[in-house]
Amino acid sequence: MKYVSTLLLPAGLLVSAGAYAQSSVTLYGVVDAGIAYVHNAKSSNGTNQSTLVKFSSGNVSGSRWGLRGSEDLGSGLSAVFQLENGFNVGTGALGQGSREFGRKAMVGLSDRTWGTVMMGRQYDPVVDLVQGLTEDASFGGVFATPGDLDNYDNSLRVSNSVKYVSPVFSGLQLEALYALGGVAGATGNGRTYSFGAAYSNGPFSFGTGYFHANGGNTNTAGVRTWTGSSDTLFNTVVNQGFASAKSIQIARVAGQYVLGAATFGLAYSNTQYGADGMSSFRSTAKFNDGSAFVNFQISPVLRTGVGYNYASLTGPASAHYNQVNLGADYAVSKRTDLYALVGYQKASGETLSSSGALVSAQASIGSYGVNSGTGTQALAIVGMRQKF
Repeated sequence: MKYVSTLLLPAGLLVSAGAYAQSSVTLYGVVDAGIAYVHNAKSSNGTNQSTLVKFSSGNVSGSRWGLRGSEDLGSGLSAVFQLENGFNVGTGALGQGSREFGRKAMVGLSDRTWGTVMMGRQYDPVVDLVQGLTEDASFGGVFATPGDLDNYDNSLRVSNSVKYVSPVFSGLQLEALYALGGVAGATGNGRTYSFGAAYSNGPFSFGTGYFHANGGNTNTAGVRTWTGSSDTLFNTVVNQGFASAKSIQIARVAGQYVLGAATFGLAYSNTQYGADGMSSFRSTAKFNDGSAFVNFQISPVLRTGVGYNYASLTGPASAHYNQVNLGADYAVSKRTDLYALVGYQKASGETLSSSGALVSAQASIGSYGVNSGTGTQALAIVGMRQKF
């Protein structure tokens, strides 16, 4: 997600007078909140579909605050770090599993010629190089793939990872990541690896990448609880039936073209949830997803967008999801904007329940995370966002 940083803490607060003068730390953040209306939300008793009106945090951008800094080590080399906390504006609660710095926590070295190496909890190369070319970058997770089954909206981060980011060579940038599983005697258990590339030339931008995460060991009862270095994606009825997967594999590609006041974008992903003897399903679940969007900069302060997303499931079940979205954003100032988001999704066919039984597919718009209890769902959100 995008953010703007405006506060620089004096380097003298952090380093001695003899340290390099180019050292700095930046405090930044985003506060995003609104009111959401959901038609078809599963009721508390789990049997009926109801209308839901709720306070909603992080609709266009995840609400956060963070610190990032660098220290000039000389000869083009710098030490860098970033700590980023996610939170819910409505309750003040921590996000990302109640982690203090669940969005990002990394330290590394950056060289102007050779690139940057970072260690910690961070985004994978597919997110870095492909997500910014989708409508998620403009209007947030409501436009994401149903249930965010392919990490369209950055639902997962990777812990205990090492990532390399190359400099930009004539518009081309490369990234690679490897995360340690930390399982004695089984190096592959719990590990994650990913790589990607992006190219930009004038009005055209393109990105592609691959991600693979291993779910780690099972517990003493033989049930997989996903102890891998990667977070999981099994957050809604769209894919909760595959939470016992041995692995997550995602291949994504996206591109966009700017023509005057309009921006056109296309994206495709293939997501596979691998099964083994400890999984509640027996064959690999494959989701293929295609999306398209068009944005219009109507005026310097008003931007609108429309997006369409289609996802299909094959393997242990067969399901289809069609989703359309509309968005509008009005900039009150450089740091503050007002927005409105609308989404509609229709699901058909069958998927798996958490117990592995075949059930009718249910709608769940983007990464919003509300289960419908039925095959259709509509959503509308109005809100505001301030960056600092």
